[in-house]
Amino acid sequence: MGLELYLDLISQPSRAVYVFAKKNGIPFELRNVELLKGQHLTKEFFLVNSLQRVPTLKDGDFLLSESVAILIYLSFKYKTADHWYPSDLQARVRIHEYLGWHADRIRGTFGVSLWTQVLAPLIGAQVPEEKVKRNRTNIDKALQHLEDKFLGHKAFLTSQQVVAVGCPLFEGRPRLSAWRERVEAFLGTDLCQEAHGPIFHIVEQAANKTLPDPSPEFYPNMLLRIFRIP
Repeated sequence: MGLELYLDLISQPSRAVYVFAKKNGIPFELRNVELLKGQHLTKEFFLVNSLQRVPTLKDGDFLLSESVAILIYLSFKYKTADHWYPSDLQARVRIHEYLGWHADRIRGTFGVSLWTQVLAPLIGAQVPEEKVKRNRTNIDKALQHLEDKFLGHKAFLTSQQVVAVGCPLFEGRPRLSAWRERVEAFLGTDLCQEAHGPIFHIVEQAANKTLPDPSPEFYPNMLLRIFRIP
């Protein structure tokens, strides 16, 4: 069995791994793990990843979780172009500097809107308005740091690295808007739409009130995630 990637494209880390593998022509078998159906909580998936998280990589007998580790593994094994993960030490640690900040300030902040607008109402939960407003303030702060600290006047983040943050809130921020357009042009429109299609589909279903109820097994995890919104 060759390379297998366990992903759900509603998950931003899964999309990052999917886009990287596709863009670099890395052959893999996609193992779709539908989070809203609770498929990551099954006994079968527990044998693949005891943390019950996606993305997960399986390469023969080798199992690996966490998107950053997976991306580094793929870049080494398949000897991807240097701009993805530079050999120069200072350029490389700039990538890790950004990824550390991204995990804390982008993923932890920008994913909240999906929970407040789509997932919480789906299970009858409500996020207090003060939390929603606080999140919007945090989004604005994170966008400013992204623009000033990490992008600056470069073409891509961390010099030539391409990182698809997936944030659509660039109105009034021409530098970030231009950066997003360069990323999409580099990756290709078809790949971007393919990777983001599932998340757009969920939003559309929610708007039309046709989004299926999540698996009951997933409810406790969802409630815990909603409770943890700062």
